[in-house]
Amino acid sequence: MCKDLYSPILSHADPSQVEGLARFFKTGPGQYGEGDKFLGIKVPVTRSVVKECWQTTSMPELEKCVTSEFHEVRLAALLALVEIFKNAGKQKSKNTTGISQNDCVKFYLDHTEYINNWDLVDLSCYPLIGEWLLDKDRTLLYDLARDGKTIWEQRIGIVSTMTFIRHGQLEDTFAIADILFYHSHDLIHKAVGWLLREAGKKDKHALEAYLLGRAPGRNVGKSGRVSSSSSSSSSSSSSSNSKEPETNPPELQPLRYQTMPRTMLRYAIEKFPEAERKAYLSGLI
Repeated sequence: MCKDLYSPILSHADPSQVEGLARFFKTGPGQYGEGDKFLGIKVPVTRSVVKECWQTTSMPELEKCVTSEFHEVRLAALLALVEIFKNAGKQKSKNTTGISQNDCVKFYLDHTEYINNWDLVDLSCYPLIGEWLLDKDRTLLYDLARDGKTIWEQRIGIVSTMTFIRHGQLEDTFAIADILFYHSHDLIHKAVGWLLREAGKKDKHALEAYLLGRAPGRNVGKSGRVSSSSSSSSSSSSSSNSKEPETNPPELQPLRYQTMPRTMLRYAIEKFPEAERKAYLSGLI
C-alpha cells in the first residue's frame, strides 16, 4: 500500500500522450480548458493508482493533489475523495486517517475552483455530492446551477442529480434543467441533455411531458419544500428534498423541445426510436 498519492501519479507520466490529451480537453487559447497542463496519464491508470492509495490518503495530501497544476493529479484527488466518502464508517477497507463523509463534502465544496473541466465534474460530483444529498435538502444544487461562479459549478448542479435519477427521483433534474435552459455554453447544453436522457431512460413518459411543456407541476409550500401536483408519472413524483429557485428562468414556450438548444434536445432524445427523434428534430410532435 502506498504512503501518498502524489508521487505514484507522477511516476506514470507519459509525455507521448500529453499533446493528445491537451487537445481533447480544449486547452488552447480561448477554449474552456485554457492553460491546463497534463502528464499524459489515461483515466484507467489514474484509477488504478487511486485504488492502491486512497486508504492512506490524508487531507493534506488531498489538498496537495487537488491544487496541482496537473489535470490528472487533480482527478486522482477527486477519485480518492469519492472512495473515502463511499467507505467512511465501514469497518473494512476504510480510510486510515479518519476522514468522515462530512469532511469529504466540505473539502469538495471548498475546492470547486480546481474542479475545472467536465471530466473532473462528471467523475466526482454525483457519487459524492449527489449521494450526500439523497436524503437531505437539495437547495445547494439549485444555488450552484443558478449562481455558480463558473460553468463547472453550474455543471455540478445538474450532473449531481444523476444519483436521484438512479433512485427514481426525476423532479430535481427537470427543475434544474429549467434553470439552465437558456445557458449560453455548449457544455451546459450537453450536460442538461445528458441528464434529461438519463431521466427518460427511467421514465420516458416523464421526459416527454417535460419536452412538451407538461412536466409535473411544482408547488412550493411555506417551508420552501416542493411537492408534485401531477399524477402523470409515478417516477417523477417521487419525494425529494428540493427547493424551488428564488428566481425563475424566463417563461418557457408551451413546447420546450421547440425552444431548447439543439444540442440539448439531441442529447435528451438520443434513446428515442428513430421516427420519434426525427419528429422532435423537425418540430412535428
